[in-house]
Amino acid sequence: AERASFAFLALPHTASLAVVPALRERNVRVIDLSADYRLSDPQVYANWYGHQHTDLPGLSQAVYGLPELFRDRIPPAQLIANPGCYTSTSILALAPLIAEDLIERTGIIIDAKSGVSGAGRSPKLNFHFPECNESFSAYNVGWHRHTPEIDQVLTTMTSGRGEAVEVIFTPHLVPMDRGIFATIYARPKQAAVEHDLLELYRSFYARSPFIRIVSHLPATKDSALTNYCDVTLRVVRGQIVILACLDNLIKGAAGVAVQNLNLMLGCPEETALL
Repeated sequence: AERASFAFLALPHTASLAVVPALRERNVRVIDLSADYRLSDPQVYANWYGHQHTDLPGLSQAVYGLPELFRDRIPPAQLIANPGCYTSTSILALAPLIAEDLIERTGIIIDAKSGVSGAGRSPKLNFHFPECNESFSAYNVGWHRHTPEIDQVLTTMTSGRGEAVEVIFTPHLVPMDRGIFATIYARPKQAAVEHDLLELYRSFYARSPFIRIVSHLPATKDSALTNYCDVTLRVVRGQIVILACLDNLIKGAAGVAVQNLNLMLGCPEETALL
């Protein structure tokens, strides 16, 4: 790292806390793929990850690395907190509605499914082939660690109205290698028109080359092995149903890390990703 200008860290949660300060002392700019710098409140981090945050100076300077929402803050950043895979899917699906104050900020239901790789590479019984193949199950209901991350980032989208967003997030494991699909239910504040909402999404993401607002119902195979996130929505009995999918290993991890690096270098966002 003595000669490096940038470093990608793909370490277990809490491990980055021992590495990032030393890199920053050498003026190495860091893109951290763990959760150690995603949650701005150190107490929230301790509550969800069971570990006290030991790099408060770094935490205070970290920029959340979701380019579609924080593109202008990423280029000068010294430390990027790369977002989680479920969080990227959920936040990108909800951000336009939250930013425009079109939905209630509580009671948002996120029903998300992930391939086995989304749970990491540590060997666990649930991920053993005979256990997960030909099966489908929920896990970490009510206490998945991506919940406070989703709440935090969406709350920042409320344009200073000071109203906290609270989601009900339930992840599921499906027997496929990669991919995340989220079906999200939200209550509109006024009568919702499907066509108008889709146009809002297209306008909101007009500068975002990796967000595809589609009219059809997306599938995980459409975004697999790419850095794209596909999003659409429907209005059903007065409620808004948003559907989004991405590749958890690319747009949900390594791909967005490269996207962040491109912005930090002043390169076109799509460099090495298309």
